Amino acid sequence: MSKTLHFLVFFIFGALIWGCSTPSPTFVESAPAPKTFAQSKAALKKAYKQQHFTQEFYCRVAFDTHTLQLILSNKYTPRNALTKSGAPNKRAQRIEFEHIMPAHRFGKDLSCWRQGGRKACAKDERFAQMESDRRNLVPAIGEINADRSNYEYADAPKDLSFSQYGACAVYTDFKAKRFYPAAYSKGFIARVYLYMSQTYNIALEPHEKALMQRWDKLYPPSEYEMQLLRTQQTQE
Repeated sequence: MSKTLHFLVFFIFGALIWGCSTPSPTFVESAPAPKTFAQSKAALKKAYKQQHFTQEFYCRVAFDTHTLQLILSNKYTPRNALTKSGAPNKRAQRIEFEHIMPAHRFGKDLSCWRQGGRKACAKDERFAQMESDRRNLVPAIGEINADRSNYEYADAPKDLSFSQYGACAVYTDFKAKRFYPAAYSKGFIARVYLYMSQTYNIALEPHEKALMQRWDKLYPPSEYEMQLLRTQQTQE
């Protein structure tokens, strides 16, 4: 199936669920989309409360939609409960907005990025559009967001022990600069990468494209993914 046809099928499927009348291979908004990353975060926080969406993306931990604080659970144990200074690690206690395709990945080919990275792209209209795209933003535990950094997603080695974050079946391979997500997240990750690639003409590396296409086929949309997409689309 071609990339365009794949997205048409996916969004037709989504349209049937959401009651939309006109499917589109792009992320349809019924009102103007936020123009900045800060606006997107504010819109998402409001949407979580409106839709009663309380599940974090990587570990499926519940969080308070008013404070964005994690609710204690045996699903996740911080890798570092304390900072180097001995203070509580606040990022292990809160939800942050994680780019599935990191800023480095969608920004690195822009001229502004080559001149000074993310800071230099702050006023670039194209970068702002990609950075604020809510389809690419999910609620993630701050510690995992920080650990994942801009590492590539990958399948974990078969003998890997997922104990880095307690019972949460994800792993950050700092040496290899890879992040291994849980199986239940792989399909969503793949469809976001393919969406970003098509929407913003981002050329994926051959191995990257092959991985995302494989994950897309192996892990079809779940009810969790549909609920998260509905939440991302909720308007103010």
